[in-house]
Parts: sequence; C-alpha cells; structure tokens
Amino acid sequence: MKNHIQIDKTEILKRFKPIEPFTHKGMQGHALIIGGSYGKIGSVCLSAKACLKSGAGLVTAYIPKCGYDIVQISIPEVMVATDDYFEHIISINYDIQPDAIGIGMGIGQHPDTQHAFFNFIKANQLPLVIDADGLNILSQNKDYFELLTSGTILTPHLKELERLIGPWDSEENKIEKVKEFSEKFDVIVVVKGAPTFIIDKENVFENTTGNQGLATAGSGDVLTGIITSLLAQNYNPIDSAILGVYLHGLTADIAVPEIGHHAFIASDIIDNLGKAFLTLE
Repeated sequence: MKNHIQIDKTEILKRFKPIEPFTHKGMQGHALIIGGSYGKIGSVCLSAKACLKSGAGLVTAYIPKCGYDIVQISIPEVMVATDDYFEHIISINYDIQPDAIGIGMGIGQHPDTQHAFFNFIKANQLPLVIDADGLNILSQNKDYFELLTSGTILTPHLKELERLIGPWDSEENKIEKVKEFSEKFDVIVVVKGAPTFIIDKENVFENTTGNQGLATAGSGDVLTGIITSLLAQNYNPIDSAILGVYLHGLTADIAVPEIGHHAFIASDIIDNLGKAFLTLE
C-alpha cells in the first residue's frame, strides 16, 4: 500500500541520533510531565522515569500536592512542581522553560482539571504528547482540537480512539478515519494495539516490535514518557513517535524470553530501555 511503511531497524537507524560525546544535561532537553490525581500518581512516576531513561537531560513532574512525597522519593532524579490543590490539578502554572510536554497520565476528568487543561492547551506553543485522561477530556470537548499545536502527538488505545473519532466498521475504515482526523487537525496519532500504527496525515507507519507482554497497566504511561523525552531532545514529532513506539516494543522483545509474558510489567519496559537503545548504537 502506498504511504504504508513498516517500522523496522533499518527505518529506525535513518532517524536515530546517538548522544554527542561532549553534551551536558542542559543540551539534552528539559521535559515536563503533567498529570496525576489522588490514587493515580504512579502513572506520572512511570512516565517521568521513562522520560529520563530515554535520554532527556532534565525532567520535571507537575502534579497535585498529594503526589509530592511519592515522586520525590520514588524517582530522586526528577524535579517536582505542584498544583495548589491536594487531590487533583486545578491550574497548570510552572516557572520552568521545558522543551517538550507530556500530559494526561492519571490526571482524571474533574471539571476543574478539564478547565485547567483547556487553559493549558490554549496557551501552549511547545511540542506536546497527550495521553489517557488528556485524550478523554479532548473527546468530551471536541472544540479543543482546534487549539492543539501543529504536530501534537495523541496516543490513544482503541477505546480512547473511538471516543475521539467515533466508531468504525473495519480495520481499513478505522485507518481512513484516523488519516482524515490527522489531516484535519494537523496531529500525529499513535493508534496503540497489536500492531501499533503511527498515522501522520496520509502516511501510515506500522510498528514491528512488541508482544503481548505489553498488555499491562502503565505501559501507555511509559510510552508517553519515552516520546516526550525524544521530543525534548529535539527529534521532530513524527520521528519521536516512530522511534518511541519501536523502542517501547523492543523492550518487551528483549525481556520476555527471560521473564515471560505473565510477569512482564510497565517497570520492566523502563528497566530494558538501555538494552533497547544499545541495539541502535
């Protein structure tokens, strides 16, 4: 099929950039991860740690106050900024200058959070990845689509995708609807599944890595962290999405022979990112 590309190692090596020998953390990009609510701070921890482990020089997590100790203790390398409110995010104000932002993991859909999300995307000009409840807020407020910066990356699983674009009656119909959606709003859509497709207007990229071990809680939070990290390191949006999805899948291919599909969890994706990157060096 025209404009349908298999994402394999050859395609990845065209896009991958090794880290320069004389770089420093200020040159490796500052990523901001926005999310979390009471009982769902783990999603931000997974995302932020994956972000660091994918090469970002600096990572800051923006969370409600209830998550402060959790993030500081569980990932000491990540900086933390908090909302004024305890249980969920009611406004998004930060005094750092990030290079890319990932938003939505565990953020919830409280009306105050939806309002904060609206104000954020209205003002944001930075490269952006939207996942999880960020996508659900978008699907409830479809007029927000017009506010997204060019090249924003959306990472829905199939249920979230259906809320965004409506139902489809075949695999071909699904892909066509996503292409139209991508074209209309100038966004890149990572359709998570087996296999995962990355759709950028007319172009469809089909990932070739990964296995059923990835069907586990937090897997998507990790993917958002990886893609946000690559964006912060100055990869363009489509290369960030393609490389992120490939590496995410590759970690499962590396780990599963040792630990099996049943025991593979989202933290194992993070733990095997180093090995995944080493296959490209």
